[in-house]
Amino acid sequence: MKARTFRTWLEHLQKTDRLAVIDRKVSLQYEVAMVAKKLDGKKASYFTNVEEYDVPVVSGICSTREDFAEALGTDQYGVISKFSEAVAAPAPCRLLTKQEAPVKENIILEDIDLMKMFPIPVHHDKDSGNYITAGLFIVRDPVTRKQNVSIHRLQISGKNKIGVLLLPRHTFHLYKQAEEAGRPLECAIAIGVDPVTLLASQASTPFGVDELEIASALRDEPLELVRCETVDIDVPACAEIVLEGKILPHIREPEGPFGEFPKYYGPRTDKEVIEITAVNHRNNPIFYTIVAAGYEHLLLGGIPREASLFQSILQTVPSVKAVHMSPGGTCRYHAIVSIKKRNDGEAKNVILAALANSFDIKHVVVTDEDVDIFNMEEVEWAIATRYQADKDLVVIHEAQGSKLDPSTRDGVGSKMGFDCTVPLNSEPMQYLRIQIPGYDECSLDEYINPDKSIQSLHLEKF
Repeated sequence: MKARTFRTWLEHLQKTDRLAVIDRKVSLQYEVAMVAKKLDGKKASYFTNVEEYDVPVVSGICSTREDFAEALGTDQYGVISKFSEAVAAPAPCRLLTKQEAPVKENIILEDIDLMKMFPIPVHHDKDSGNYITAGLFIVRDPVTRKQNVSIHRLQISGKNKIGVLLLPRHTFHLYKQAEEAGRPLECAIAIGVDPVTLLASQASTPFGVDELEIASALRDEPLELVRCETVDIDVPACAEIVLEGKILPHIREPEGPFGEFPKYYGPRTDKEVIEITAVNHRNNPIFYTIVAAGYEHLLLGGIPREASLFQSILQTVPSVKAVHMSPGGTCRYHAIVSIKKRNDGEAKNVILAALANSFDIKHVVVTDEDVDIFNMEEVEWAIATRYQADKDLVVIHEAQGSKLDPSTRDGVGSKMGFDCTVPLNSEPMQYLRIQIPGYDECSLDEYINPDKSIQSLHLEKF
């Protein structure tokens, strides 16, 4: 398995010329993010010479849909079905002993100073400080003992103190239960895991499903875990770095601003605080960071959302063929859906199902199956030639949306759907796409002579 661990995936990227090694000395203040952003969608970046640190930094390990598909052992058209199958049938993990786990090669329990230990970058000019952006945040339900895994922005606010943005989801629910009982919530942060486990952490699941077990299902083999030193949490045994700690009850401190996925800043507000109690890391650890709003960040959030969206629409319109959360819509706000239309009105039902799937979704475009929904030129063409606003537009006002969308009123705004499907009663030639016979099979190598120069064409004037 190419993506068995963070390191085996990096080796694979290097072998396939998708890893750029940057030996020039770089600063954590913007420069790491700047170079990684320049390589976004092209190559992963490996910084060997970070100013004042011996620990290298990596970013962009999966910045295309094809990268994630390859890590999953499929193609881009099989990603959603494979992810959906794993979400529906999680598989057990395997617990290793401390001696078997690479992340246990170094264990630090005293004098913890995160900024002295690891090169944690500052990404954007208005960011409030150094942020961990690619850590799997793992907590355990004390009743069911099931773990929950997510990714949160984590601001370094002291030697062993981290500010965390907890959105009102599963981790927040467990924290509030603990806080109401007057106790902290134990947690662990795993940095530098394989891309399959990273993707599994973003699965949209009912409360009580362990995302690490989804990772096991995606890998077709048990994900190896190891127990933490100071908290009752199991973490990926091959992670580069694991921070252990507890979210403190009844304590809030300023966190933010921070550059977020919509390419705007999340505001500064008082947030929960984590106290770090232990640090584990491999020998010669590699620090992993995700640059906000880059393709890696967007796809990591978008692909699991596509799987959830597909399943929601399937309940309403069984002829759904594919869904796409487009990068231009931040992989959260814009949904494009392809269906095999069988009944009038189906496309509008798809629009309603998509908007109900996630409050983040703001605009929905529904097309016929002949439109390549991963090609935005094709999608725009469908809007241009198959849509009329007086009959194909669905608008819903005063709906809950994303609070990170600055055009909303504290997260409340309007949503819209476009029915770009061909009417079932249209004339046969009305929407028939033009085609050139043999075009798809044509190979230009059969026609173009690379050795032929323009001078040999005997042009009278040139």
